[in-house]
Amino acid sequence: MSIQAIASETTSASHHLDRDKKRIVFAAALGTVFEWYDFFIYGSLAAFFSTLFFPKGNETAALLAALATFGAGFVLRPFGAVVFGRLGDLVGRKKTFLVTMLVMGLATAAVGLLPTFETLGWWAPTILVGLRLLQGLAVGGEFGGAVTYVAEHSDSDKRGFTTSWIQITATLGLFLSLAVILLCRYSMSAESFASWGWRIPFVGSIGLLVLSLYIRLKLHESPVFQQMKAEGKGSKNPIGDTFGDPRNLRLVLVAIFGVVAGQAVIWYTGHFYSLYFMTTTLKMSHEQANTYLLAGLALGTPFFLFFGWLSDKIGRKWIVVTGCALSAVLIMPLFQGLATYGNPALAEFRARTLVVIHANDCTEDQSSLGQLFSPQATKECTRVKAFLTSRAVPYVVKADSASLSVQIGDQPAVAFDEVKLLKTLNERGLPSAKAAAEPNAPMVIAVLFALVFLATMVYGPLGALLVEMFPVHIRYSGVSVALQLGNGWIGGFAPFVATAVVIATGNILGGLWYTVVIAGLTAIIGAIFLPETRGRDLST
Repeated sequence: MSIQAIASETTSASHHLDRDKKRIVFAAALGTVFEWYDFFIYGSLAAFFSTLFFPKGNETAALLAALATFGAGFVLRPFGAVVFGRLGDLVGRKKTFLVTMLVMGLATAAVGLLPTFETLGWWAPTILVGLRLLQGLAVGGEFGGAVTYVAEHSDSDKRGFTTSWIQITATLGLFLSLAVILLCRYSMSAESFASWGWRIPFVGSIGLLVLSLYIRLKLHESPVFQQMKAEGKGSKNPIGDTFGDPRNLRLVLVAIFGVVAGQAVIWYTGHFYSLYFMTTTLKMSHEQANTYLLAGLALGTPFFLFFGWLSDKIGRKWIVVTGCALSAVLIMPLFQGLATYGNPALAEFRARTLVVIHANDCTEDQSSLGQLFSPQATKECTRVKAFLTSRAVPYVVKADSASLSVQIGDQPAVAFDEVKLLKTLNERGLPSAKAAAEPNAPMVIAVLFALVFLATMVYGPLGALLVEMFPVHIRYSGVSVALQLGNGWIGGFAPFVATAVVIATGNILGGLWYTVVIAGLTAIIGAIFLPETRGRDLST
């Protein structure tokens, strides 16, 4: 077929797209929602999975291992971006994200069929990590392809709004995963859910996979990609051109450190770490935490579309930079508010109680995470910290004693004894483990809404901005690599890093410095180096 014929066909398709654009966006977005659902269903149950797939005896080790397994899904995302980005730039956008969807769906269903630690021993978490790696590989190539595909079908003056429907899919996928989990929890006993009910959201994703594949098979290839191939402008080595060309490499680095890194930590802190914080630190029930987060997501999600639309009017750069700067300033006080309103009784106890651990070897033990991953906490100092952290009791460590002792407030220090220490803490106002948290629901939802709102400022315009940054012959590769390096290696481990810091220091807000610092640095780098891309021609 001649170039003129293809160009004519592309022009004809463009007129047709004016009528079918909503169908194209809906089909691409719906498939991406389902893929994010598959990826995030584990994250929504990570704290619960610590009791199923890891040995008992050290609660903090099991929680960290479960969060590390969640993070494992992010390890291969950049490699997925490389593999599928190359395919997307060589063979087409549509074919590539059909493959990623198939890999994701099958890996998710396999998690639902996996025996637990009691049956398989260490093979259970080993296989679980392998399946999470497959999911990460798939999602590494999915999102960049979907947003590129939609952007290349969009009008230049509506590209921010149109691609924001893809940006919204990650939050909708999380929303769907939480809704399905709540439905399962409310429709059966806690024992049944722990025994077999948790498998339903995973195995049920097979139905979503079939529906998604059916919808996406009806889509046609991007007209921009067709024109590029017809004119012979395609890259023979997209990855080599992405990293080997200094100009393209600079674009990747600016994209990662000038926008994606901040977006990643802000999104995962607000969407996932907040969930773990409510259940593990504030001692809310899983039903309470999921319900409040669902409400916060429902209120905040429309702002992804709003900021995508706004970026078409005033530009993308300064919306993103402002969102990162505001997050660096507000994340800490927002989580302080979440702690105050999420469990008022615990907050009151924490405000007037401080535990001091006296021991010479605690500083060395504190600097190493090795004991935290041990199935059994063997060092006494680690046992004390794990005991206090699991009950959200604040503490400080002083290396001023030959033997370990624990001091509560102004009372004399005594040798560590779990039963006696817990009794003393309860007498001083620590809520009983059996006592239900009594959150101030409206205020908790307001805080969660604020966290989601901050994420929408950065994430809403992001898709259009990244697509417009990269030239057409490496666009799928460039967008995917930048997104997945930032999200996979910087943002995805935010819940794990934050939790590990809390366990190591006893400060429930200490782990948030990871988010604050990265968001602040991203705002500075973005303000200096990030280009304004609104309205750029995507055919070049």
